[in-house]
Amino acid sequence: MRTCGVEITGSDVFLCILSKDNDVFDIRDVRQTRFTLGNGNDTEVMRKFQFDFAKLMQDYQIDSVAIRERQPKGKFAGSAKGFRMETAIQLIENLDVQVLSPTLIKEQLKRNPVPIDFEETGLKKYQETAFINAYVYIMRKTYRHDEA
Repeated sequence: MRTCGVEITGSDVFLCILSKDNDVFDIRDVRQTRFTLGNGNDTEVMRKFQFDFAKLMQDYQIDSVAIRERQPKGKFAGSAKGFRMETAIQLIENLDVQVLSPTLIKEQLKRNPVPIDFEETGLKKYQETAFINAYVYIMRKTYRHDEA
């Protein structure tokens, strides 16, 4: 199972590819760990973002994408550009995209804490949330019987 964790903040999409095989996790090196969107109102810019993201997922044979749900209102509300990028990712054909709520992520981490300190992963600090999203999704798939 190869999962791409995604964190969307402002006009940036941060990525981390994580796979699990025989109970061993593998953090994949990837040619691009972030996308930055210019003008989110331009249809061609959005199409290029969607194409580039889909191509990256195809090249690395990604089975699923895990995105942390962002709030539509309030202090921690996501930007309009961020919601456009999320939608573009969700609409990619033949790609399993899951939006994980902060509550679900917290509960899953409580059940299955990350077995390694993030600093030891070799990832950049900005990839931490994307890593957590991928880890939570994989653990949720692995231990689906734990869900209520």
